[in-house]
Amino acid sequence: MTESPAMSPAMEYDADRLSRRASLVGIAAAALGGGLITLLGFFAFKTVSLPAFSTSMVTRALSTTGTVLTVGLVGALCVWWLFDEHNGTQRPRWRSWLTIALCYISPALLTLATIGLPLSASRLWLDGVQVDQVFRTQFLTRATEASSYADMNYEGLPTFYPLGWFWMGGRLANLLNMPGWEVYQPWALISLAVAGCILVPLWQRLVSSLPVATAIALTTTAVTLTLGAEEPYSAVLAMGVPAVALLCSRAFDGSWFATLAIALYLGISACFYTLYTGAVSLTIVTLIALVIGVSERTWTPFVHLAAIAVGSLAIAAIAWAPYIAGVLQATSPLESAAQHYLPEEGTQIPAPFLSLSVIGMLSLIGLVYLVLRIDEPDLRSLSTALVGTYLWTVASMVMTLAGHTLLGFRLEIVVVLLFATAGILALADFRLMGLPSLYPAHMIGTTSKRVTVAFAIILGMGGVYYAQQIPATNESALDHAYTDTDGYGERADRYTSDSAADYGKIREFIDTQGHAANDTVVLTDEKLFMAYNPYYGFNAFTSHYANPLGEFTTRNLQIEDWAKGSWEQSPEEFAASLDSSPWRAPDVLIFRGDVEEPGDGYKTHLAEDIYPNQPNVRYRAVFFNPEVFEKGWETTQIGPFVVAART
Repeated sequence: MTESPAMSPAMEYDADRLSRRASLVGIAAAALGGGLITLLGFFAFKTVSLPAFSTSMVTRALSTTGTVLTVGLVGALCVWWLFDEHNGTQRPRWRSWLTIALCYISPALLTLATIGLPLSASRLWLDGVQVDQVFRTQFLTRATEASSYADMNYEGLPTFYPLGWFWMGGRLANLLNMPGWEVYQPWALISLAVAGCILVPLWQRLVSSLPVATAIALTTTAVTLTLGAEEPYSAVLAMGVPAVALLCSRAFDGSWFATLAIALYLGISACFYTLYTGAVSLTIVTLIALVIGVSERTWTPFVHLAAIAVGSLAIAAIAWAPYIAGVLQATSPLESAAQHYLPEEGTQIPAPFLSLSVIGMLSLIGLVYLVLRIDEPDLRSLSTALVGTYLWTVASMVMTLAGHTLLGFRLEIVVVLLFATAGILALADFRLMGLPSLYPAHMIGTTSKRVTVAFAIILGMGGVYYAQQIPATNESALDHAYTDTDGYGERADRYTSDSAADYGKIREFIDTQGHAANDTVVLTDEKLFMAYNPYYGFNAFTSHYANPLGEFTTRNLQIEDWAKGSWEQSPEEFAASLDSSPWRAPDVLIFRGDVEEPGDGYKTHLAEDIYPNQPNVRYRAVFFNPEVFEKGWETTQIGPFVVAART
């Protein structure tokens, strides 16, 4: 197809337009191919003995090589693809399939090169088992043990945090015969890669250009791996937000196919991560429907909005029905501190277009483009999505007056992705329309091809430059993956492990006392032990990740009463006090202390929410009397731990 100043981008892009059926087949093929490639790559990397990322530059060099090969090969094939369109020539079938296949799996290859390879010598995911990763690992360990709606910690409670990503990871762990904590890395890689691969056929359907769709998908993947890879179950949802914004334009113009797609996204989102579900549904989908409906004076957007709401809520019920039923039957007040968190980045408005970086430049181009082309429905939807996201961010800050936040800082990645997507669309539009309009006499033949090559080189080199920094940007997170002790008691950098190396012996001791992991309640402040072993916890470690049905504060008071009472009770009285609580008593208690020289007693810690302070958690020690464990308990010293198991 020959370029012409009079030709609109949509007409030019129609060369690669996918039918509805082809879109669905392409999405399925991209998901399957990307997931399989990532899994095979993961196992292949494990067979190669590479040095730890934190102790050598070799892994960085190989990661950059993989990035260059991915971007270079896909970029060359896309330029060739554009030349065929320009010349109107028929492509050989083998090259058409090769280009489509590589474009569809290119996000998976980028994920393997920039995150999979740097993590290849470790069994842990980014950030190891630091802070929030402890709870995520615990959830995945529990989901591997039980395929039900069970809470990550409390026995007999339905999960409050959406189980979708963790349930699927647990099934992968069962399939691969891996413990839950160990499957975290391959499952995170697979889910991020699959989400990126799905974007290629999805954007090809939206913009009708395979090269543009590939550029958007690779850019989205690179930004996500830079800003949000440590939390994969939310990152995969953020990757789809720009596409949802464009789908809203089509849906509220009357497309039921787009309406179905949005309903599926929001329904699945509710099963994965509720924050993005609320933000996208309220400040993007609903806001776009309102803008279109009011500006065009039509009820069509609201009819489709209602259909989206019904469809997405039906899907969300898969994950949320058991918890809602639990709330309706609850006899104790609910308590949740999940929104009691305000880091420094939560006090600032994200402005990626002002940063001196490749993404900053792309975002600036996108901002200008959105302003100049605000009359176009698709771009108006992108602009509305940005406005809505910023409104949520500001509202989160205002909500601090009410004692909590909306966690608005987590939407920074959404803002960057929206601007970067607009930037890619702007460059594609400028190549097609801008230069021919400015220089119509020169944009023919060889000159047009050279302009295409120049654009490809600029985008390719910019992409390589940005993507090669992904490991460096995640350096601290990668370091923790190598320096933290894993579930086998080993550090990936081969240095001496910390006290977590004793967890295996603790597990063996508990097993010898007849306490099966899937039917044992443990009272301990050893978060990593619970993350690596599928026991039930008597209480969560902090209120921020505790199930609102779990009565966190009341349980903490109960533990403190047990500790105080133990100094005045006999072993029989102590056992009776444990059994008299409203909840199942702990079968095992793990303390810090010394059996031979107990000193002030056996120590454990209780967490207190001290928001609005930052940090928002304070720990205080409580001490148990060693004498109450002399009868009815088997007590042993394992490293710095005292383990008491009921006999």
